[in-house]
Amino acid sequence: METREEIVQNWLPRYTGCPLDQFGKYILICNFDNYVKCFADRYGVRIYGEDKPMTCATAGDITIINFGMGSASAATVVDLLSAIDPQAILFLGKCGAVKHRAVLGEFILPIAAIRGEGASDDYFPKEVPALPSFALQKTISTAIREAGKDYWTGSIYTTNRRVWEHDEKFKEYLRKIRVIAIDMETATIFITSFFNEIPSGALLLVSDEPMTPDGVKTAQSDQKVNQEFLLSHLNIGIEAMEKLKNNALTIKHLKF
Repeated sequence: METREEIVQNWLPRYTGCPLDQFGKYILICNFDNYVKCFADRYGVRIYGEDKPMTCATAGDITIINFGMGSASAATVVDLLSAIDPQAILFLGKCGAVKHRAVLGEFILPIAAIRGEGASDDYFPKEVPALPSFALQKTISTAIREAGKDYWTGSIYTTNRRVWEHDEKFKEYLRKIRVIAIDMETATIFITSFFNEIPSGALLLVSDEPMTPDGVKTAQSDQKVNQEFLLSHLNIGIEAMEKLKNNALTIKHLKF
């Protein structure tokens, strides 16, 4: 394999166990298998890749993929998805609230992400901002409102550092830069999607409040968040993609 196109066309099925012709053009990406299982149960479709690094399922023209966790995996899945030239990628992620206004179970619709993770540096210089497709975020906003929910907007800090909740100096830095939340993938997804000429957006679920010791995520608290909020998160993501698909909206935020 000599070209990038040959590599991603070979590797997307290798990572997911799913043939290229079984992918939809509207892609939901997430960090957890239970999202894929709920999607597959909803539509009665097959889950591919249960023995692979990434699981996925497709219903109609919408595919959901669990790519794992972290910026390296986020960059990988977006690069591989360039093999099918999707119309849009929507990240259904979880995040930790930095500002006390956002609490467990609430949604954040990020307007930008700060590139603190490093993986995106392989795609563009630091001066290039990590931004979503405005039209895609607008469609997600409509889906949230129609579901009777509300959301916060703001900037997300994306880090490649998983264990930081004990670091008071780092937490003070997060307060100083006035981000609303922190995660490990959003900035990477925005930048790598821009590089691959794929419109992308994100809808984040507040899953913990790590700025205080009693708000750090535990196995029990994460299970509670999944039980109470996962289906709403997933359903809004699906509805946003359905709106894009049915209205055939142009969602690129500039001419690539």
